[in-house]
Formats: sequence, structure tokens, C-alpha cells
Amino acid sequence: MNKIGFDNEKYLKMQSERIKERIGAFGGKLYLEFGGKLFDDYHASRVLPGFKPDSKIKMLTQLKDEAEIVIVISANDIEKNKVRSDLGITYDMDVLRLIDAFRGYGLYVGSVCLTHFANQSSAIAYQKKLESLGMKVYRHYPIEGYPSNIPFIVSDEGYGKNEYIETSRSLIVITAPGPGSGKMATCLSQVYHEYKRGIKAGYAKYETFPIWNLPLKHPVNLAYEAATADLNDVNMIDPFHLDAYGETTVNYNRDVEVFPVLNAMFEKIMGESPYKSPTDMGVNMAGYGIVDDEVCREASKQEIIRRYFNTRCQVLKGHADMDQVFKIELLMKQAEITVDNRAVVSAAKVKAEATGEPAAAMELPDGRIVTGKTSTLLGASSALLLNALKALAGIDDEAELIAPETIEPIQDLKVNHLGNNNPRLHTDEVLIALSICATTDERAELAMQQIQSLKGCEVHSSVILSPVDVNVFRKLGVNLTCEPVYQNKKLYHH
Repeated sequence: MNKIGFDNEKYLKMQSERIKERIGAFGGKLYLEFGGKLFDDYHASRVLPGFKPDSKIKMLTQLKDEAEIVIVISANDIEKNKVRSDLGITYDMDVLRLIDAFRGYGLYVGSVCLTHFANQSSAIAYQKKLESLGMKVYRHYPIEGYPSNIPFIVSDEGYGKNEYIETSRSLIVITAPGPGSGKMATCLSQVYHEYKRGIKAGYAKYETFPIWNLPLKHPVNLAYEAATADLNDVNMIDPFHLDAYGETTVNYNRDVEVFPVLNAMFEKIMGESPYKSPTDMGVNMAGYGIVDDEVCREASKQEIIRRYFNTRCQVLKGHADMDQVFKIELLMKQAEITVDNRAVVSAAKVKAEATGEPAAAMELPDGRIVTGKTSTLLGASSALLLNALKALAGIDDEAELIAPETIEPIQDLKVNHLGNNNPRLHTDEVLIALSICATTDERAELAMQQIQSLKGCEVHSSVILSPVDVNVFRKLGVNLTCEPVYQNKKLYHH
């Protein structure tokens, strides 16, 4: 475990150089559509071991003197109070979060663009809020016949009606809280307005996945399909690139489908298209950062299995459908893997069957597997954490890191004063108890010192965990999966 397959520094250097080259190719101004997560890209760090979750934003900081950020948000998403499922906050609040985050890295946020603007009352109020905070705000409007009616779109009645976003840098990064916000249309609208003003400008796209110069069925690209099963994205050979250059590259269906339309728009705006294929539009250099292909293959296979379990749990919760599960099962067949390739799955199941209660298993960095069982004092996840920390610290498995007399008052507080039905300690409570014991117990202190070693470990639970335990494992950097079953047969689970 914890083998490196990706050279992050090499990637950062090559990526920034590639973007600079593309800026120069368009005469000094580039609108760069930024897809995926700029912050906390944990999917990339899982499938490309060595890739840092904040790599993209660090790459941008290398270009911060040239870069200007424009954040795009759809007025329809503001009206619907659309929520980012990974963060649990609305898109309009996420724009504020993004502005703060960019500024925290020393990057310049020039403005916010409200796309699909049709006088929605909530969007008008949001614009006033942003302007009161000192942000410039622009409006882009729905265009009838978009994207097929190209003569109308690329005219004064189409893109021409959109407000021109004033920018002052050579690299304009267009990003958004989530998909469907209108990033590409904003880029093309701006290129149209720049050409109307006699300013040469270009467009490029930065998406990490699929990786264009890896094989179509490479596990890294299959893992991307598993991650986007809900969007029904499909990786495919770029037919335009193959036809133009005789070279096989990988793209995904939406870019391939829309390319003829984009190509026609470029021709109408610029006189001729700068690109012969969707692959040409991209600037992603992640494929060149891979230094150990086998490590990345194995990491990606594990990610596909994790996506399979997570999607099955989401189906049980009513947040996904079985078609997504079927798609990931097909991807597992293509990658020639089953759930048995995830060692902690069988270990957790065996422990649960032996005890007749929920159980969990963890694979440590050295490959050892430890388990945790349910007891009167601790839930299985809490027991697992203590057992893992003992194993990492070289402490005897039978040793008590937290005395029962320490746990019992906490249980009394939970049940008799805070109204909890479950007296067993959750993972957050057991870590707090352990940290208290560490002030007087040397073994507890040794165990606490091993917490950072849990990062990247694999965990599987025989039942769906509570949000509290899921959140603790996430904060510890542990890769968690659960069997798609609840611990009890109640209808309400929280």
C-alpha cells in the first residue's frame, strides 16, 4: 500500500508550461474552461497515487500573475437552490466559498457571471448581494436554438446580447460550482466579444479525466466512468482525432457529440477553427505524470470497487438507481475484478458472521488486516479504530487503551442526558476519550501518535455507518466502503 505511481511535481511543471504555450498560440489571451474539482480532488489522488488533492490550484498559483478567475453560476440553479451533494451547501453559497478559497491562494477573482439569466427574482437578489460585497457581476442570457442554430447564436442577437465580461489578464479561468453552469458557453461568448473588439483570444479545456493518452479501457479511465455513472458519461475513441492525425486518443461522449457544433462556432467567430478534434481542445498533461503504470492500475481497480459499494448504498437510500450499479458492474468486468479483489470486504463479512453483529475491517499500510466487532461499550467502527492504532503502535491486542470506567460516564451522558438510544461510542467519541487517556497513559499516547498513519487505509463495514462515523473516516483520509444493508429494520436511519 501507499506506493507512488504519479510524479506530482513533474505534472505541475508540464501542466503550467502547456497552458502558457496555448496562451501564446492564441496571441496572448486564453479562456480556459476548468472542469472537475479545483480543490480537494480526492478521486484523482486515489487513482493516481502521488497526485495531490490540491494540485490544480497549486498549478494555477504558478500562473497567478497571468491568471484571472471568472466564476460562472446558472440563474436557474440559484432559483432552485441547487445543492452540492459533496458539501451540502447551495451553489450560490459555494460561489462565495470559492471566491474566499481562490483569494486564500493569492489568485485574482475578477467577476461572477450569472448564466441563463431570465430575470429570476432570486438571481437579481443574489447579484445585489455580490455587488454589495464588492464583486463585479455580469449577465448572460438564454439563446433560442442553442446549440444547434449557429448563425443565430454567433450573432448580435445571440452571444452579442450577453454582457461583455471585462478582464485584464492573459489567462481567464472559467470555473463553476458544478456541471451545467454554462462554462463553455461563457468562454465562447467571450471569444465572440473579443473578436468583435479586434482582440485575438482562444479557448481551451482542462479536464483531468478521461486521460486522453491512456488506452480506452485503462483502469484509470474506467474509474472515471464509474465516478460519473450518474451522468452516464462514456469514454470513447475520439473519431475526429483519429481521422485528422491517424492517432488513437480517448475523450468522452459529450465532448465528441458537441465538437461539430463547436467547430462551426469557431469558424464563424474566428474565420477558421483552431482545432481538428475534441482532444486538440484539451491541455491535460496528467498522463505524462504517471511513473508507475501498475500502481495506478491497481489503485484505479480499487476505486471502481469502492464506487460499486457506494452506489449500491446510495440506491438503498434512494439517491441513485440500479442502472448506475449495472454500469459499474460492467466496468468491473472490463477491468477483470470482483469485490473479492478488495481484501477488507471478506474480512469484515467473516467477522460479522462469527459474532452475529456488525463488524468492520481495515487494511493497514503494511498490508496487515485488523478487524473490529460490536460490543456493549463500542460500535464496530470504534473498536476497529482502536485495534488499528494498537497494531500500528505495536501495542498488544488485549491491552485496554480506554478503561471501561472512562467509557461508562460518556454512555450515561449520551443516554440519560442527551437523549441517544445507542449507548455505544461513535468513532469521534472514542477518539476524544483516547486523547484524554493519552495525558496520563503512555500506551494511549503511542496510539494517538499513529492517527496520521491511517490516511489512505482501506476500510469496509458489514453495515451502513452513521453519518458521524462516515465523516470521521473521511477526515482521517480513510477509504471507506459499506455493505448495502442497515444495522436494523427501522424505516428512519440517521
